[in-house]
Amino acid sequence: MNTAAIDTSHKASPMNYTLYPSLRGRTVFVSGGSSGIGEELVRAFAAQGCRVAFCGTRPDGGEALIAELKAVDSRAELLYRACDVRDIAALQSLLDDVAATWGPIRVLVNNAGRDDRHALDELTPEYWDNCLAINLRHQVFATQSVARQLKAAGLPGSIVNMGSISWMRGRPNLIGYAASKAAISGMTRSLARELGEAGIRVNALLPGAIVTERQLQLWRNAKESQQFIDLQCLKYPLDATHVARSTLFLSSDDSDGITGQNLIVDAGLAQVSVAG
Repeated sequence: MNTAAIDTSHKASPMNYTLYPSLRGRTVFVSGGSSGIGEELVRAFAAQGCRVAFCGTRPDGGEALIAELKAVDSRAELLYRACDVRDIAALQSLLDDVAATWGPIRVLVNNAGRDDRHALDELTPEYWDNCLAINLRHQVFATQSVARQLKAAGLPGSIVNMGSISWMRGRPNLIGYAASKAAISGMTRSLARELGEAGIRVNALLPGAIVTERQLQLWRNAKESQQFIDLQCLKYPLDATHVARSTLFLSSDDSDGITGQNLIVDAGLAQVSVAG
């Protein structure tokens, strides 16, 4: 099949995304929002008219993105701060500062993470703990802070935890990452039950083989990309815009009957179990 013949270019711009009136004016926080999928999430929420706060690891990590979005809409309300999500005190302080500036965070997207490769023989306790801190622990404590804000204000909200299909496929050399992402799916169901009475919805979004700049720089090549496409039901590559559009839906009131779910965005990749 000639995958190049499939035109998906109309999907690439936030200006073409479905508009959700319920999101306009809401305060949104995206961790890991300065690059990759997170960067596209910030664009998507800004295009909805949200107040968007986001964090990354570099002090200047949000400057270019904010300038880009301000050039599109000078009225866009954006806030960036460098924050290592492994530092829970700093992360929770940032979330409190966002609420003090714009009001309670109505949409939290726990996106920060790193899919570093690591073989079992090379694994150390320190690496393991760090992997879970980057990919799992911060999601719990960010949710704790935002849930407290929403409960105090008597407001409903939506929390989207970024998972992965990696644990479903049993990918090698991703032990800590896959364990973290599997835990996110279980954590999401538990939190949905615990926070449901307060009107707070909690869902997990599980991307498949999403092409990002980081992956292209480190390990993704044309051959590997084609191998993923060959295994997918849909024969075209997925990128961050596919994740962003699904996240918007889960964050909006249009999905107000959905909680405790795992939404898989993988073009059907997880239906195939492969080794290697």
